[in-house]
Amino acid sequence: MDVNKILSTDLLDLIFEGRNKEYGAYELRRKYNKRLTLSLLITASLALLILLGSFVAAYTEKNRKKTAEIKEVQLAEIQQEEQKNEPPPPPPPPKPPDPPKVEMAKFTPPKVVKDEEVKEDEKPPEVEKLEDTKIGTVNQEGTKDEGIVAPPVEDKGGVVEAPKQDDEDKVFQKVEIEAEFPGGNSGWTKFVTREIERNIDELQDDGRSGTTVIQFIVDKEGQVSEVRALPCGEAGVANCLGPGTKLSEVAVNAIRRGPKWKPAVQNGRNVKAYRRQPVTFQLQEEQP
Repeated sequence: MDVNKILSTDLLDLIFEGRNKEYGAYELRRKYNKRLTLSLLITASLALLILLGSFVAAYTEKNRKKTAEIKEVQLAEIQQEEQKNEPPPPPPPPKPPDPPKVEMAKFTPPKVVKDEEVKEDEKPPEVEKLEDTKIGTVNQEGTKDEGIVAPPVEDKGGVVEAPKQDDEDKVFQKVEIEAEFPGGNSGWTKFVTREIERNIDELQDDGRSGTTVIQFIVDKEGQVSEVRALPCGEAGVANCLGPGTKLSEVAVNAIRRGPKWKPAVQNGRNVKAYRRQPVTFQLQEEQP
């Protein structure tokens, strides 16, 4: 190579001076910087695309969960029928008349004393009078004793007990005080809300809003049994979700594994009674 061109010639051309440039090594070294820059740009683009995709997925999932709105459970008040005034118990029967008094003569044990010391009421009766007279501890006028003994009369103080009703196993439909969830309405709302949140994904997939009415029995100890969802014909609520729906299944399972209830009260004592409990769930429409 000409000496004058050495200073202006590229180092790569100096190295491959007089060598085979078509073999490939020359091209590889010549384009090395360009390939390195291109690979760095592609790698940075892929990393940025993956990071952007993760942010978009997280944002979409967050918005999807916000579409479901749990509204406060409305506890329907079940109208109770007015209690009919029961008739007062019958008056006690009249007290039977006292049995007739029987004539009695007082008997005193014999005692040897002076005649002037004998009291008038302590003198023994004459033997003739004792034939038709009953011996007793006092002198009493009355009818002759004919050997008939009057039956004893039991005095109960004029109080007649009303017959006891055999209602130990009776299940009441209507009671004075309904069975209640421990903690009242606020405790029931928290319990149902927690159960719905546990099953929110399945309820969302079911895609139905409405109210289901659950009927069950609460015994005198507060134990729950015979839990079932009422058909819409018996429930009597708007936008009813009957048996077989996801909401009814969630509500039935929640009541079965829930705590004991406070028993119903009738005539001042705990009784076994039916209880109807509505559960409402509303799914908010997704925003455009």
